[in-house]
Amino acid sequence: MFLPGFRELVKEGWVKVIEELKISGGLPVSELSRRLGTSYMGMKDQCDRLVKMGYLERWRLPRQEVGRPEIMYRLAPKAEAIFPQAGVSLSIELLEAARALFGDTAPERLLLQYFSQLREQWRPKLNKAKSLVERATLLSALREKEGCFGRCKYDPAKGFRIEEYHHPLQAVFAAYPNAINLELRMMEELLATRVIRREIPGGRGGPARIDYEVATLGVREPT
Repeated sequence: MFLPGFRELVKEGWVKVIEELKISGGLPVSELSRRLGTSYMGMKDQCDRLVKMGYLERWRLPRQEVGRPEIMYRLAPKAEAIFPQAGVSLSIELLEAARALFGDTAPERLLLQYFSQLREQWRPKLNKAKSLVERATLLSALREKEGCFGRCKYDPAKGFRIEEYHHPLQAVFAAYPNAINLELRMMEELLATRVIRREIPGGRGGPARIDYEVATLGVREPT
């Protein structure tokens, strides 16, 4: 999820704070300390240190009821550099060069080859899973090693989904939207079932994310 070596260079508590704020979009110290099982003052000290280093920023959230605004912490732009990117400029330049040399379909063929190689690389590992939930959980872990950052969620009513908050190919997907379908097809082939991809916009409820819902585990079909 983080750039190689990052975890070894920083305190584990800082890593957990950054992960939790990446998922939530912003939290007060009281909620952060509750989620991470630490003391209020210990968590406040960690957040203030990360603010001084430029990785977090504070903002005040007006209360809906009478009272002083609540102090919130969220990731600063500097923190985004922690999450890996797939050599974005170089990747897009190479795809454009392939288009110029070999025609309009060349970039898509290269991306198809990329996802096909990932599929064949991951298939033997996923075949060891004993259930679809375990298989999907393994897939999420493999995607994290490629630079994605997400969390698996499962409940009987809504089924299983992977919530992803970062993808190193985001810029490539923006330039070549059909690559999204190529990746989705790869995931469906690995899981041997339908996967529904939903873009969840950011807002007061949290940051933007992508949900991958495993359709055969109880999620509703799109309307």
